[in-house]
Amino acid sequence: MTNRIIKIVSLILAFVMLAVCFAGCGESGKKTDEATTSVKLNRDSGTKQVEVTVKQYVDGDTTHFNVPSSAGLGTDVLKARYLAVNTPESTGKIEEYGKKAAAFTRSKLESAVSIIVESDDGNWNLDSTGTRYLVWVWYKPSADAEYQNLNIEILKNGLAIASNSGNNRYGSYCLEAIAKAKELKLNVHSGQKDPDFYYGSAIEVDLKEIRTNVESYVGKKVAFNGVVTKNNSNTVYVESYDSETDMYYGIAVYYGFNLAGEGLEIIKVGNEARIVGTVQYYEAGGTYQVSGLQYRIMKPDDPDNLQLISTGKTGAYVLTDPEKFNNSKVTIVTEEEKKEFTYAELVMDTTIEMHGLTVTRVSVTENEDSSSYGAMTLSCSVDGQAITVRTIPFYEDGQLITKDYFQDKTIDVKGLVSVFNGEYQIKVVSLGDIQFAQ
Repeated sequence: MTNRIIKIVSLILAFVMLAVCFAGCGESGKKTDEATTSVKLNRDSGTKQVEVTVKQYVDGDTTHFNVPSSAGLGTDVLKARYLAVNTPESTGKIEEYGKKAAAFTRSKLESAVSIIVESDDGNWNLDSTGTRYLVWVWYKPSADAEYQNLNIEILKNGLAIASNSGNNRYGSYCLEAIAKAKELKLNVHSGQKDPDFYYGSAIEVDLKEIRTNVESYVGKKVAFNGVVTKNNSNTVYVESYDSETDMYYGIAVYYGFNLAGEGLEIIKVGNEARIVGTVQYYEAGGTYQVSGLQYRIMKPDDPDNLQLISTGKTGAYVLTDPEKFNNSKVTIVTEEEKKEFTYAELVMDTTIEMHGLTVTRVSVTENEDSSSYGAMTLSCSVDGQAITVRTIPFYEDGQLITKDYFQDKTIDVKGLVSVFNGEYQIKVVSLGDIQFAQ
């Protein structure tokens, strides 16, 4: 009898605990969504508001939007910096949960039927860089749904840390979302490793970050992704696209004689690869490069190994205006500062294309003991601009090509941006990349 009473009491307690759990879980779920379901877009708030479409995804808290002229911005592109959030970096220096934050923002906007950006007050306000507008981003997930506040959703999902989150129009909702994400230990608040982040000894960066801050990385081990575009003299050239500047950035990667087998297969031309190596200044060439690559076949998932990402890629071969190549400057804006570069300096080691170059003079390396014997420097003119093309020794039908082959011809060129004695030029490593203009 006693045992029967104990069992009945145990069952009652079990039901009570289940009821409490369901009630608690339901309340927790309700509170988790409260920050985004209770905040509403008020079209009569007096703030600046405009419906937009996405021009370019950048990262978790930055998106470029197409805007109509009615927005009164004097531009058709609004570079948006999301108010109240600071997501981990997925460009520049790569941080934990940065890729996840960027993917979250993109997934919400890609599937939206409508997107509205809103200022925090009655004006369009720029951030500290003076190039991006501080906005709230609202999206409509379906035609019959209400607009959702993406900034607050990012906070609610633990994909950002606070950034002046309480001192704005929707501050109370932001703080509530942050508190709930911390309570549930989501993503950046979890204390857990990010499964999409490499935890090796290298600094996780992108090629834009290296190229725009290269001196600060000399002697440091870095890891980055890029497409292998050319292979010449135990060196491959790797480039990648940056959506914020709409430019390609590249660097030479010297593999020497340290790789074999699968390691060499990974850095084949046309592959997208994760490169891990040390940034060095190459004195003989007066340029920067990455070296010290390794591939340990017994540890293919080692974060310090080369990694194959995809195949079937090609170089960008950006069609480039000669005047832009020679004279244009580019301002790069980061969270901390602005930097100005010449265009050619910034696109070092990337693939470009240039048309209609008339070869006015040809110089040839004539030292037969040199590995560059037969290499040519083509001095060209186009639209009043002087462009230099440097080749490796070329052979046709087993015969070394001489300067008469190009002298006074008009050519279209595909090659790599390189530098010699401080002068930027186009380096060509394949005869097929020089075509005679029709």
